[in-house]
Amino acid sequence: MEKNTLFYAILAILVTQYLAHQFLEYLNAKRFQSTLPPELADVFDETEYRKSQQYKRANYKFGLISDGFSLVLTVCFLVLGGFEWVDRLTRSITEDTIPMALLFFGIIMFGSALLGLPFSYYKTFVIEGEYGFNKTTKSTFLSDKIKGTLLTLVLGGGMLALFILFYISTGRNFWIYMWVAVGVFILFINLFYSRLIVPLFNKQTPLEEGSLKKSIEDYAKKVGFELQNIFVIDGSKRSTKANAYFSGFGKEKRITLFDTLINDLNEDEIVAVLAHEVGHYKRKHIIANLFASLFTTGVTLFILSLFINHPEISLAIGVSTPSFHAALVGFALLYSPISEITGLIMNYLSRRFEFQADNFAKRTFAASPLISSLKKLSKKSLSNLTPHPAYVFVHYSHPPLIERIRNLKA
Repeated sequence: MEKNTLFYAILAILVTQYLAHQFLEYLNAKRFQSTLPPELADVFDETEYRKSQQYKRANYKFGLISDGFSLVLTVCFLVLGGFEWVDRLTRSITEDTIPMALLFFGIIMFGSALLGLPFSYYKTFVIEGEYGFNKTTKSTFLSDKIKGTLLTLVLGGGMLALFILFYISTGRNFWIYMWVAVGVFILFINLFYSRLIVPLFNKQTPLEEGSLKKSIEDYAKKVGFELQNIFVIDGSKRSTKANAYFSGFGKEKRITLFDTLINDLNEDEIVAVLAHEVGHYKRKHIIANLFASLFTTGVTLFILSLFINHPEISLAIGVSTPSFHAALVGFALLYSPISEITGLIMNYLSRRFEFQADNFAKRTFAASPLISSLKKLSKKSLSNLTPHPAYVFVHYSHPPLIERIRNLKA
């Protein structure tokens, strides 16, 4: 089948994005041997710093191979008519719009997941295992993949079916109805993620009574943060890396601590980390992120509504029979440069929010325990302490450690 101009535009987008990404990775890799700033001299000793460099190089080389494989696979799939083949296969099974779309995306996602499985396995059991991070058993790894796939089928498939239903029944205004549906879905996930999704993968238990719980509750009372739910999650079943997060609204809001965090930090450091999370809530960052996500979703859906009925969008991925599902794939690929720009904006806002949450923790608790906790967590995860500024600008949702420390000391 003859390729249209948009087909070549997609190829150009894929290759350009890959080259730009690899150039940033290269710039970042050149700084792996940078001299540590004086403020971070106490984070790694010479042996640990050498280990962190080796870990970063291992991930860099792995990324070169996995990203290259992904690009070659995608380009070959496009050029050799892979989407057309999947479209014909689905049409040989059903001509009903919704089942056809679900089957089309199901086949593509299954193939992608299957081809990506060896890379995921290598990343988990070889790289993460070699540097002492991985605690995942093979059964847990397989179980996570199966559960993740089923969850995607249920939630993703349900939203896709609803999407097409609105498209069929409401015409050109389908994007408005879908926008509302996505908004309800995002709100639902924000409210009930910890209650409904997390238990599928991890065990959550209420933080036991004791000095730590009292310190957290005393701090929450001091800053007027109503807190009833403090949970500990068994993150150590998969990794030695530590984390903490805040989720939900109203009665559903909760703070979740990884068991690794409790083991790695002292009491004041844990409270300082939580003070940072409370800062996000108090500064209304969660609401801001929610509205930003809804706004970008609305804009994307509106633009989609302008192009979804153009046969050229389906032809852009080599599908000769125009359809909603083929046009959706073509639009996603053509729209990806705009998605990159919105991603840059969201990352910039996220880094600002992190500074604001740090400042809140410094003002309402103390800077010193937050600084020491950040250093410990960075050391534990062998994080990159000297990333390239351009790489930070494009990829980082959190400021580099040195910038956060300097801000906290200011």
